[in-house]
Amino acid sequence: MVPGEPREVSPREAEVLAGLAEHRTNAQIAHRLRISVRTVESHVSSLLRKYGVANRAALVALTGQQPSPSARPGHVEGIPVSHTSFIGRRQERQEALAALTHAAPVCLVGPGGVGKTRLAAVLAQAASASFPAGGAFVDLTPVGEGFVLRTVADALGLAERPPQPLESMVAERLALGRSLLVLDNCEHLLDEVGDLVDRLRSDCPQAGILIASRERPGLPGERVITVPPLAGEAETLFLERARAIDPGFAAEPAVVAEVCARLDGLPLAIELAASRVAVLGIDALRVGLQDRLRLLSGARGRPPRHRSLRAVIGWSYDLLEEEERALLRRLAVFAGGFDLAAATALMPGTPPSTTADVIGRLADKSLIGVVGGGRWRLLETIRAFAADRLADSGETEETFQLRLRWAAGTAATLESRLDGNWAPQFDLVADDLRATLADTAAVPDRQAHRLARSLAHLTFARRFHREAIGHYLAAADRARDAEDGHQDLLSAAATAVSIADGPLAFRLLVRAADQLEPADQADPAEHAGPAEPADHVELADRAEPAGLRAAALASALVVTHRYRGADDRDPMSEHLPALIDKASADAAPADPRTAALVATARAWDQDDLELAASAVEAARECGDVIVLLGALDVLTRAHARAGRMRTVQRICRERLTLIEHLPAHEPSAAAEIVDTFHSAARAELCVGDLPAALAVADRAQREDPIGEHPYLSIPKTLRPLALSGRFPEVFQQAPAMWEAWHQAGSPRSAWMSTAICAAALAHGLAGTGEFDLWRSRALEMAMTRDAASSPVLAPFAAFADARVAVHTGAYHQAATLVERAFAPFRVRWYEAYARAAGAELAVVAGLPEAAERVAAAMPYAEQNDWAAACLARTRGILHGDRDAVAEAAERWTSIDARFERACTLRLLPG
Repeated sequence: MVPGEPREVSPREAEVLAGLAEHRTNAQIAHRLRISVRTVESHVSSLLRKYGVANRAALVALTGQQPSPSARPGHVEGIPVSHTSFIGRRQERQEALAALTHAAPVCLVGPGGVGKTRLAAVLAQAASASFPAGGAFVDLTPVGEGFVLRTVADALGLAERPPQPLESMVAERLALGRSLLVLDNCEHLLDEVGDLVDRLRSDCPQAGILIASRERPGLPGERVITVPPLAGEAETLFLERARAIDPGFAAEPAVVAEVCARLDGLPLAIELAASRVAVLGIDALRVGLQDRLRLLSGARGRPPRHRSLRAVIGWSYDLLEEEERALLRRLAVFAGGFDLAAATALMPGTPPSTTADVIGRLADKSLIGVVGGGRWRLLETIRAFAADRLADSGETEETFQLRLRWAAGTAATLESRLDGNWAPQFDLVADDLRATLADTAAVPDRQAHRLARSLAHLTFARRFHREAIGHYLAAADRARDAEDGHQDLLSAAATAVSIADGPLAFRLLVRAADQLEPADQADPAEHAGPAEPADHVELADRAEPAGLRAAALASALVVTHRYRGADDRDPMSEHLPALIDKASADAAPADPRTAALVATARAWDQDDLELAASAVEAARECGDVIVLLGALDVLTRAHARAGRMRTVQRICRERLTLIEHLPAHEPSAAAEIVDTFHSAARAELCVGDLPAALAVADRAQREDPIGEHPYLSIPKTLRPLALSGRFPEVFQQAPAMWEAWHQAGSPRSAWMSTAICAAALAHGLAGTGEFDLWRSRALEMAMTRDAASSPVLAPFAAFADARVAVHTGAYHQAATLVERAFAPFRVRWYEAYARAAGAELAVVAGLPEAAERVAAAMPYAEQNDWAAACLARTRGILHGDRDAVAEAAERWTSIDARFERACTLRLLPG
């Protein structure tokens, strides 16, 4: 069976599928559906067979990439729905359907108005049965350059998951069985479409690709099907459309054939003419066509068919009243459609009621199409004609300014609704907001700046993170004063931080500081190089420029320690302390926010517990929750360096409380929310509270503003699952994380290597024979050949090696493994696990220093519940103390460490 091509799925199996798509465990699905875990497992096995995939990981990937939770197998999303019959095109349909069975892209090529979109829709509907994995029909008409991939991903229901490339996500989705992608109206984006199709043909050769364009794309191996004007079917089309308006319409067949011939058999022209014949009669129609054809036949440089189409549209345009013409030509500036408010905005001084009446008249004359939901749009050929008339009228500049005012106001209104149901409305206008901004110059302008800033905020909230950065940068370019541009760059930096792009955030923060550099002072930091855009953090009490500069430099120093690896720091970071001192000296003394940021930066830079505590106090005094969260983070690092994991846990729980009321749609808040979940999950694990660690991971899945990520979110769950002994769940999630990391380009991810090492531990304890494989993968992720040389991985790897040696009885390297478990670690997050497992290995292997190792490990029992249980068991083994072993079993039970409890109970008689 082809993967992704299921047989019929029962209602209960569909519910289980929905749970898998949400990355829920079998136990969670069972609890939700009020059935047993065994029943869930049975349904999962059935689904694996029906979908034809080998394991649960593949099934999770399949369900996770479906266009929507309700998507049906074989359902192609977005196919335009028509309420009129489809006439003719039998040969083209047969050729196209046959061609779609092969791997090459199928291209429908023909002039505007010839009916390519309608034919593509009919083909997509007819072919859907041959593409059981579904797909999408994507209209590229309103899409600007650079947004083809984004639009295709949206149509497939894919949410952005930085840093995984969006292109690879689209390829993964289309590779799930046989999928169909239809790209309509591609003529203005042929290069971009060609690049995307080339990639998709390489990564998902079984996917069907159907392209409709006025111009041949020129793709290697493409199957071009020319869509000609209608021949004999043209008269049928004319009569059917005319009678839809006037059921009693009749005309001589020869006269109808003459009209259709004069229209060159173009369906759009025929339908436009048919819509007028009920009013004018066939004879007047023939006369009108003759006049318009003569009038427009001299349009040099255009193909004959286009001249005929322009004749029909031009004639219809000339029949309009002046207010109808004025609105129609101005509506050409909207590529994605419009509502009454948008149309009224282009006609200042005209009441909405009058505009609504004009729209209705234009719709009656088939010059405006009804989209539904109070929205309309122009057919692309009519929009192109109207744009020409707009240029001829001399109203282009005025209309563009009116559109800019509309776009800025619309974006601001949507921004004010970010706590409500704003996204559907944004999706309707997003393309026109983008196009409007793209038509503005990168110079100071109040309306353009307002639009760019709001659009950046909206796209961030919509989880288009990279796009948001671009819009914040555009806002900075259009800001009318340095402080507004500075704020935009800060927002851009916060957006970069929220998606874990520390290097970009650093450059943006330095650029933001440079924005406020006094004109008469040279800055030693000519360093930063090109950057990108920003966020809406309100400036506390509108601090003076010197204070803002000091705050930006301090934030840059924090980023270089907090979000960049030790080997990945910008050389410029070495100069920041001196620059911060200078900027702080120039800043107003009564600026508590800047003072708190500077104190936090110094605490990070000097790695000092006393400075960290002072930074937290300063942050509490300034009253800014975002600043306080950052200061608490440096305090957790200071306590972790001292091995005080219970204190770290307490601080992280405070941070979890602080983020509860933060606006997740604000980049600066989102950055702290993401980091808080990461730190809190790790803190709970580092004190051995496995249920609490899993609870934080579960909450993060629901509340993380960046959304589920193919590999960044899994470590929070993978480590506590392995330590809890829930090995089947580990074996399901770890491969998905590993593959996603590779597909994202294997970015530097030392902190995630501990999760892969946890998978190795699970394999070692379960005896699958894959311990060495997963341990080597952990080294690859940490980019090292020796775990001991990786500060982050070293303690966890030492723990895993020692624990597996204890379980398997592989004592031949016990002395070396124990030595590694008791080595001094630079990063101490998992030190307690290493010490406890090392002590147990020393005892069971009979090493002479076993008692000393146990004594050395005992202080860790106070900081870590897992270590306390392990050391209780170790004492029981060392001294033959049954009560200590029983105590260990109770401790394992309290933290839900099922496998360890089972191992411990075997040591008790009976």
